[in-house]
Amino acid sequence: MTADLITASLELSIPEIILAVGSMVLLMIGVFSRGRSASLVSGLAVALLIVAGLWLVTLSGEGEAFGGAFRDDSFAKFMKVLTLIGSISALVMAVGSTPEEQMDRFEFPVLVVLATLGMMLMISANDLITMYLGLELQSLALYVVAAINRDSVRSTEAGLKYFVLGALSSGMLLYGASLIYGFTGHLGFPGISEALASGDRTLGIVFGLVFLLVGVAFKISAVPFHMWTPDVYEGAPTPVTAFFAAAPKVAAMAMLIRIVIEAFDPIVADWRQIIVFLAVASMALGAFAAIGQRNIKRLMAYSSISHMGFALVGLSAGSMIGVQSVSLYMLIYMVTTLGTFACILAMRRKEEGNVEQIDDLSGLATTNPVMATMLTIFMFSLAGIPFLAGFFAKYFVFLAAIEAGLYILAVIGVLTSVVGAYYYLRIVKIMWFDEAAEGFMPIGGELRLVMIVSGVFVLLYAFFGGPVMRAAEIAAKSFF
Repeated sequence: MTADLITASLELSIPEIILAVGSMVLLMIGVFSRGRSASLVSGLAVALLIVAGLWLVTLSGEGEAFGGAFRDDSFAKFMKVLTLIGSISALVMAVGSTPEEQMDRFEFPVLVVLATLGMMLMISANDLITMYLGLELQSLALYVVAAINRDSVRSTEAGLKYFVLGALSSGMLLYGASLIYGFTGHLGFPGISEALASGDRTLGIVFGLVFLLVGVAFKISAVPFHMWTPDVYEGAPTPVTAFFAAAPKVAAMAMLIRIVIEAFDPIVADWRQIIVFLAVASMALGAFAAIGQRNIKRLMAYSSISHMGFALVGLSAGSMIGVQSVSLYMLIYMVTTLGTFACILAMRRKEEGNVEQIDDLSGLATTNPVMATMLTIFMFSLAGIPFLAGFFAKYFVFLAAIEAGLYILAVIGVLTSVVGAYYYLRIVKIMWFDEAAEGFMPIGGELRLVMIVSGVFVLLYAFFGGPVMRAAEIAAKSFF
């Protein structure tokens, strides 16, 4: 590469460079202050993520960098902005966490910034090596934050389970990548697509695709690679669970879209079968397994599995409207989930600390009507009740499947959505009609901010959904 190409590549990746250099500076601040600056490091981490986002939106260009290994386009910008919003919200919500969760460590915001850097690399990855490097940078940081509360057996167990199963999925992904490279002779996604378009489709490539998708399916908690999700969601500190449920899911889904649409579009009939299976299995298990849950974090884990299945319904279409619908779905899912976890973090009593049982919400409408109203809005949205944001998210992914002729998949999606509505409505019933339990402590300003902003977005989405849809359409046109 010439000096001009290197300079152009560095200019295109300035948001990632900001996060990489900034995370090292934050680490030094935390170390040399001997751990007494957790709040300062958290504030600086939020500012760093905001600066990276502003640069991405206003100053960053589009194109390929580093010999085609890194690609920044409208789709990458859209998904990166979502990822940054998710990370910022998770850091803001962690500020008001209880001492028992031991989130007042400077390592947490540093690890969140490093994980976000990995996610941004995943989103812009244009070859198999960059994809893997971004995925592992994200994963290594997430392994640590899952077990960041070293005094909690549940948190340590969650981190260990995530690490062991994550290492297994990474091995499968690497094996699939090696098969794809061996049979196509290319690492870059455009090169793989050209090789497949020329008729070079062998059984080895299909096997490689299967293993590659298995590794990615683990990251989005798609069935049958979901086994880590309920235990990690329940065991990790709640601010960490909120982070897990938002930004990493967006980045992994964006990476999956880029893989199947950009690299494997010539063999859409092969990967569509895999995606349809993952979608049906995830929707069904998420809908039925959540019915018996009593822990709200565990219920949200199965809810996330189900929602990843709904997003895959749109992706299975393999069309522009399919990519557009998935991009929109991930935006609405992330905002709704962040608002829900803001409510869960507010489930705090003076003597008990944070509580996680659904029954603890009994009579919340009497003791805290604002929180009950907000949580009701989020539950209705997750259930797909018209005309909240979640309804439009599901409508467009089902529409994409119907336009692609996947009628049975769309019907299964509607039926599992009806089943899933049961456990969301049960929470609403407990809050509004059951006898009131002991009230919660006043909600902190940080949680209140996330809760209200998310609630307004979900409730009034029908009035400003047009610009959001256009942004998702522009993002999807990057592939077509």
